[in-house]
Amino acid sequence: MLKFTEDHEWLSIDGDVAKIGITQHATELLGDLVFVDLPAIGTVFEKGDTASTVESVKAASDVYCPLAGEIVEVNELLHSDPALINRSPEGDGWFFKLRLANATDATPLMDEAAYLKFVG
Repeated sequence: MLKFTEDHEWLSIDGDVAKIGITQHATELLGDLVFVDLPAIGTVFEKGDTASTVESVKAASDVYCPLAGEIVEVNELLHSDPALINRSPEGDGWFFKLRLANATDATPLMDEAAYLKFVG
């Protein structure tokens, strides 16, 4: 299941684990990314907490944890190649995987059609 937030994060949910990144729209707004700070595995976040930071040639921006849960994996490739986010924001450029505290919390998030309308 693919969901989106108003803060331009996407979630690909499989069972109780969500793979999370930022959308193509977000990368277009940010420009070329040059640095990413990823959370530590085992960190527990509440919905809305700052989980990561990205820096581009234009600005620095926070990436928020879209749902409550625990970080179970991070995309280590982003440390050496943050531009991977620009090249594949909704694919190989994912940020982290989150074991959801409650998977049903994702229900009110936008689907792709609603997100495209939101940014359109």
